[in-house]
Amino acid sequence: MHVGHLAAAVNVRHALDLRTVLLVVANVPWQKAGERSVTDAEDRYALVQSATEGLEGIEASRLEIERGGPSYTADTLTELAGRHPGAELFLVVGSDVVSDLHTWERVAEVSRLATLVAVARPGVTVRPPPPSWRMEVVEVPALDVSSTDLRARVAAGRPIDVLVPAGAVREIRRRGLYAD
Repeated sequence: MHVGHLAAAVNVRHALDLRTVLLVVANVPWQKAGERSVTDAEDRYALVQSATEGLEGIEASRLEIERGGPSYTADTLTELAGRHPGAELFLVVGSDVVSDLHTWERVAEVSRLATLVAVARPGVTVRPPPPSWRMEVVEVPALDVSSTDLRARVAAGRPIDVLVPAGAVREIRRRGLYAD
């Protein structure tokens, strides 16, 4: 969880006039499983929760952790639709993800349940999604911050202050995350 994620959430909330943006923490991110080691879901939730403290309308969500098993967006959207009948749901993704939607599990169900929100940096052209999708594009500040780089910085003992919200930095240090 870094300032780029929060900037995206805050800008999407404002641009679309949303009451709440949920930052849903995956229990088992199926697309990353086996590719690299993934930080424990409870640790990731603690980071997101601490990073969102004091941000109006931006909330950490345990929905996928509580459901257990692999985290599929279709399951999460189905659950949210059941909890909030009639609510319009939005799925916020980076603009680079739009071209990979075809690889998702039950993608037709996802497109039926939510409007896609592609977060794009200034000057970035977002590829159109498949025809079945409704899509909004929200421009966000160009912040070149990478989770992979931040984990490497922590492992090397380099600072991440300002790049990561203070509450999340405290949790990373308290839990000893990402250190060699």
